[in-house]
Amino acid sequence: MAKVRKIVKSITIDADKCNGCKACEVICSSWHATPRYSSNNPARSRIRIVRSPLRDIYLPVYAGEYTVAECTGRDKYIIDGKEYNECDFCRASCPSRDLFKEPDSGLPLKCDMCEETPALDKPKCVEWCLAEALSYVEREEEVEEDQPQLGDVEIGLGSLIDRHGLQQVLDTVARMAKP
Repeated sequence: MAKVRKIVKSITIDADKCNGCKACEVICSSWHATPRYSSNNPARSRIRIVRSPLRDIYLPVYAGEYTVAECTGRDKYIIDGKEYNECDFCRASCPSRDLFKEPDSGLPLKCDMCEETPALDKPKCVEWCLAEALSYVEREEEVEEDQPQLGDVEIGLGSLIDRHGLQQVLDTVARMAKP
């Protein structure tokens, strides 16, 4: 398979700067509301602050790819005297937790870097982070040529099938398709 140059977009997180204000969650959920800015529900945000205020831990994590596999790792990490659970660092929407799932449908959420036409300079969460704990980075990498990716509909259907079973999804679609 051929190597190609690709622009990789990411958000760099400095957990030491995060104060847990949750401005990133608020703007993300408002930006992705339909119509835009019409509501604010942090459960629909593609970025979350993992919080433990009594231990002074605030860790921003943004949503990554959906995975059907349930994690088997339950390790603990101690960084600068603060204890973190392995799940705190995970960006995946997975069967183990509801952190990055649409609250009404259970469909997985994924950070889209607030891509819009015309393109924004940086994602809204980075723009609104007054503590400067989030920064936007674009870098060029040489990667294997892209394999065909599943679309949002395929990922959503896969998630619904994992949650409710194929037959229930088929029955529901058939019932909905009737006039």
